[in-house]
Amino acid sequence: MIVTGGVRGLGRALVDLLLAKDAKVSVFDLDGSELKRLSEERQIHGAQCDLADYDQVLNATEEYYKQFGAPDVLVNNAGILYSAPLLKLGAAGIEKHPVEAWRKVIAADLESVFFMSACIAEKMVITRTRGVIVNVSSVSAAGNAGQSAYSAAKAGVNALTAVWAKELSPMGVRVVGVAPGFTDTESTKQALSESALGEVIKKVPLRRLGRPDEIAAGIISIIENDFFNGKVFQLDGGLVI
Repeated sequence: MIVTGGVRGLGRALVDLLLAKDAKVSVFDLDGSELKRLSEERQIHGAQCDLADYDQVLNATEEYYKQFGAPDVLVNNAGILYSAPLLKLGAAGIEKHPVEAWRKVIAADLESVFFMSACIAEKMVITRTRGVIVNVSSVSAAGNAGQSAYSAAKAGVNALTAVWAKELSPMGVRVVGVAPGFTDTESTKQALSESALGEVIKKVPLRRLGRPDEIAAGIISIIENDFFNGKVFQLDGGLVI
């Protein structure tokens, strides 16, 4: 199986749980140094790849296929968490959402999912592999104030999950999604101020952030359930944004 963005945070927690289940895991990640360290520590296959670059994704997935054949699981976890409203009041007056940031987030969080899924689904179908594609979305897909690009990207991920389930299920490939709430990872802490995180926690009935291992366990549960398909599993502690 392949996990994208597996060197840290939720991806790393998922990799650890999968290895504990004796799964054969390959990690696709942009961070070459961390990928090398993870590969040496846990003896997994690693592929350094910019998932927002189609040519790199195509080459990396072809190399994987030559070495291992078609995977039975793809987890599209890689992405970046970014917060910015459409407009904000700054020192020079009203400032618009940075266009470059918009493009970077859409590329990292939405285009990467499209690129990886297209390349891997092709291999699954060619080899008649009964596989599953898991797209990691977010509670922000519902429209979280202050996260224009991130919310748009994750809403797109939800839409692709529904579309691909309809298209690929007759070929033996399930497509599912998991939408975590705010999770206790470094990326969350970097994207949100301490006060903003405090306000988020107040809105969660459990009054805490999710743990990466809890989200990872949810991902594994829908991988293992062959009747879960075309839906996005909400794992947000009851948060409504």
